[in-house]
Amino acid sequence: MSNETKQDVFNDLLEDLADAYTALDGEGIGEELTNEDKQAYLKDYDIALPDDLPVIPEAQSDWIKQCKANDYSLSFALGDEITPIEVAKTFRVWGGYTDKNKDKWLKLQNDFARAWVLGVWRVEETGEIVKLEAEK
Repeated sequence: MSNETKQDVFNDLLEDLADAYTALDGEGIGEELTNEDKQAYLKDYDIALPDDLPVIPEAQSDWIKQCKANDYSLSFALGDEITPIEVAKTFRVWGGYTDKNKDKWLKLQNDFARAWVLGVWRVEETGEIVKLEAEK
């Protein structure tokens, strides 16, 4: 496993690409990649969404939006502080928690928590990307 981030790899690639363009331009082929071009690529990369967005069912997507709008905590959203009826509405998929669906259940909770923390996720049924705006 590498300690390099995707950003490190991207920066290396960008530098190599700039060198290649410069070399080609010396031959009369291609165009030079300017520093402004490089900075624009870096800015685009910085604001791009992660490749591995959590994917959650639409009901959980709606629940996150509702909880965030009401300034509820993650533990509240996961059901630690609310009634079993609310938990049933949000997390009782596949007939609720059983030993048979334990892995799916844990993955759903983990994906829900990641979506909550990141503030961005993909809706399972529609493929829509939901991105909550950060408070200003």
